Amino acid sequence: MKRACVFCASSPKIPQSYIDAAKRLGELLVENGWGIVYGGGSVGLMGAVADAALARGGDVVGVIPTFMVEVEWQHPGVKDMRQTATMSERKRQMIELSDAIITLPGSSGTMDEFFEAMADKKLGMYGKPLILLNTNHFFDHTIAQMERMVDEQFMNRKHMDVVSVAQTPEEAIDLINAPSRQTLNLKDAAVR
Repeated sequence: MKRACVFCASSPKIPQSYIDAAKRLGELLVENGWGIVYGGGSVGLMGAVADAALARGGDVVGVIPTFMVEVEWQHPGVKDMRQTATMSERKRQMIELSDAIITLPGSSGTMDEFFEAMADKKLGMYGKPLILLNTNHFFDHTIAQMERMVDEQFMNRKHMDVVSVAQTPEEAIDLINAPSRQTLNLKDAAVR
């Protein structure tokens, strides 16, 4: 089974529209034959994606650091819950288990996960779809910052092409089901 890694927020205090989009994504992934790899949490967007997938009988793998298990942040309904010693190990394992990555809105941890996956992809170390789900235009400023990186020659224009942007969960599904974008070779990573 193909698995989509979902990077997203764990905050339960966010607007309902983000939770609704996360639930819809979880439903659509299962309906389209995808399993899910996610951060193992039970609340926020993490909980919404997992709950929606589990409700449809989906295959869900949680990856969570031991310290989060000790404070009972893990989702009790996820049977395949893998523990790591650190956040870095968690991120690496999630990327390695995935056949695509979809990043939903989140905070610093989510952005860290997204940018590491983007760096891996632009260096040719991850050859699978990488998608930002831009619910409520959440990532508009992130995209604008990456455009500035290109404009001021910190990043090559072709590196923007390693990321696809979806406005809706339906678009995200279309993108992960489409042929993957070309993976760059290490020699292509240098700004020219």
